[in-house]
Amino acid sequence: MRKNFGQKTWMYPMPVLMIGTYDENGKANLMNAAWGGIYDYNHVVLSLSAGHKTTQNIRLKGAFTISFADTPHMVACDYVGLVSGNKVSDKLEKAGFTTEKSAFVDAPIICELSMALECKLVKFNEDGNIIGEIVNVSADECVLGEDGLIDAAKLRAIAYDAVHNDYLVLGEKVGNAFKDGNKLK
Repeated sequence: MRKNFGQKTWMYPMPVLMIGTYDENGKANLMNAAWGGIYDYNHVVLSLSAGHKTTQNIRLKGAFTISFADTPHMVACDYVGLVSGNKVSDKLEKAGFTTEKSAFVDAPIICELSMALECKLVKFNEDGNIIGEIVNVSADECVLGEDGLIDAAKLRAIAYDAVHNDYLVLGEKVGNAFKDGNKLK
């Protein structure tokens, strides 16, 4: 038997996206955002309100990075989502994050977070959502597997559980995409 919950914003998994931008003075800002994801083959979408410092910075610079919150930095990642860059200008420092400039876009890479999508702004769509083009993916070697690619178990990315307001760790392999279903052909 199923239980109905009505209209909810519950989706699994919901990545914990860390959006990095620069302001008009070149100061790095970082926010925690759950509402975003892949939009098309090489595009992402972010659903951020217009009042966020991050949204203003994206309009100004035309670029942003998306890193993924991970278990070692969960507290710091949660903190930068609790405080606004409009009110707390040194929130990255308080969280213990350091940055370096992306070589591909005018946005910061968060050194402590092991993977980043480096994106240029394509447009704000009719709903105000931010559409960005992924121009580079970078990852620290500490999260690479033997095949030289990103190993989800090493990345230890966290997801947001909107039902219980929990963070969950990702990384256990349970199957092979585009392969296991062939057993039913």
